[in-house]
Amino acid sequence: MTPSGSPVVPAAVLLLLVWGAPRAHGRRSDVRIITDENWKELLKGEWMIEFYAPWCPACQNLQPEWESFAEWGEDLEVNVAKVDVTEQPGLSGRFIITALPTIYHCKDGEFRRYQGPRTKKDFINFISEKEWKSIEPVSSWFGPGSVLMSSMSALFQLSMWIRTCHNYFIEDLGLPVWGSYTVFALATLLSGLLLGLCMIFVADCLFPSKRRRPQPYPSKKLPESSQSLQKVEEEQEADEEDVSEEEAGSKEGTNKDFPQNAIRQRSVGPSLATDKS
Repeated sequence: MTPSGSPVVPAAVLLLLVWGAPRAHGRRSDVRIITDENWKELLKGEWMIEFYAPWCPACQNLQPEWESFAEWGEDLEVNVAKVDVTEQPGLSGRFIITALPTIYHCKDGEFRRYQGPRTKKDFINFISEKEWKSIEPVSSWFGPGSVLMSSMSALFQLSMWIRTCHNYFIEDLGLPVWGSYTVFALATLLSGLLLGLCMIFVADCLFPSKRRRPQPYPSKKLPESSQSLQKVEEEQEADEEDVSEEEAGSKEGTNKDFPQNAIRQRSVGPSLATDKS
């Protein structure tokens, strides 16, 4: 009597399933992780980058398609990457992420925003047929490596740090909400004062103010307006002197004529007397 079934086959199948399941689950993803430390790798070569958040439903629906597209990355000679904006707020500010998911294409430092369908086939066609050439690249002023976007990245990191501190004050230290706000208000005032002092110090070093020196004693040289007034006064005085000299001369003339008239009258007087007699 032959046995109805050999237990060797089911055992082998079970062994294969048990051995293969971890391998299927533990398969390494072809999607690269981009952080604030290695984001400059995007400036070399060709990349497709997805910005996502774990809590976003649309991002969760996109993940299978993105993982399948990443398997074609080696054949298409494109690097497929993703950025978790909840863990990398600096990159969120550097790329101005306002919606999730957001996909960027990068070719040798030129960034373009992908706005087409989000399927594996469309991603492959976008790279293989070079559809990205029809999209205008992001301006260099707003590129992730520009000074403006670097400042925006620092601002986003600062905001995330403030939020972390706020949660620490409330949850760990047990401060009320208004107490946390008071701490941040005082810190803002103090930092503003320190920043103002630093700016004044730098401005004084770069553009030193001219010290006022003590004014010397006024010199004899008078300004033009006072000189003109002085000239007018001198002319008036000279005119008055001329008038006084003329008057004095006229007086002297009358004084000289007076004795002569008196002599004439005296000489004429006796003759008139003899005539009358």
